[in-house]
Amino acid sequence: MFKSVKSEWELAVFNRIWISVWEEKGYELEHANQVVERYLAVSDEGQCVGTSEIKPYLPGLNEIDTVAPFHQHPKVIEDPTRVAEIDKIAVLQNYRGQQPISDLLSSAVYCAEKYNLRYFISLLEPVFYRALRITFHVPMEKVGGKRFYKGDDVIPVIFDMEAIYRNKQEFKWLAYPAAENFRPASRAMTAL
Repeated sequence: MFKSVKSEWELAVFNRIWISVWEEKGYELEHANQVVERYLAVSDEGQCVGTSEIKPYLPGLNEIDTVAPFHQHPKVIEDPTRVAEIDKIAVLQNYRGQQPISDLLSSAVYCAEKYNLRYFISLLEPVFYRALRITFHVPMEKVGGKRFYKGDDVIPVIFDMEAIYRNKQEFKWLAYPAAENFRPASRAMTAL
């Protein structure tokens, strides 16, 4: 299951998780100034075990555009207000497995539908990219070749989030939180 970060305590837990994973992997730390949402993956025992962060995307202004030309991609150019960046996908070492990843992917789809976002852009480790493609069948497109960035090789991708939330039945791993009242936004996140 997953939950949105709402309190200072949850933000501290969120930061503790992703920072410990980044340090374990040898990545450079980067803190976001603006976010759309932050999520925590929660184990069946109630432990917070993973993170994901959705950030606003401004074509040509986000640092991610220095790694790959997302801002020149036709899917982004079509309607940049329906694009966001997903970052800080992290799972604590002792909890790595399919369930926390399913929860974090579900949080991303939930967020995309909630804010009427069509695409998420991201930089993925090659092994994680392969897992998303083969195990989870996430619809995504490479935007360039593998590059070294802030401590590891990354593959720039565009996730087709709308394809997932419009076809939920095709993704067996997808689960929205039962406790939240879900209503998709009528406008893109720029209206927030």
